[in-house]
Amino acid sequence: MNDKYIYPAIFEKGEIKGYVVTFPDLPGAITEGDDLEESLRMARECLELHLYGMEEDDEELPIASDPASIVVPPLSFLTMIEIRMGAIRDEMMNKSVTKNVTIPRWLEKEAAREQLNFSQVLQHALKERLGVKDYPTAK
Repeated sequence: MNDKYIYPAIFEKGEIKGYVVTFPDLPGAITEGDDLEESLRMARECLELHLYGMEEDDEELPIASDPASIVVPPLSFLTMIEIRMGAIRDEMMNKSVTKNVTIPRWLEKEAAREQLNFSQVLQHALKERLGVKDYPTAK
């Protein structure tokens, strides 16, 4: 798994304003922005999330095409989008998820009386049981 990826992106002028951004090597990776600055930001985010999803699904990431070999439609331009996956991987791994747990009613009442935060208690217990402190971030 690489940390840095660079893929060509086609920025096509929108019908009314902004740009629609597609990645020739990544069907389904498409985004848009109201102006060039927003379109560039959205292109990076789109590429990060698309590649992260492919990694999570154990899909092979395609080799980026040579930009010189890509035909660019009229009123469009091609640029290379560079991303670093470390930050997005860390962000996604640290997102909260919802888990339902089943406990006896008497235990729930005792915990409520003590004003315990179930999420914090469960996180603490799981970390202790697994012998971990926090997710190791990629700095």
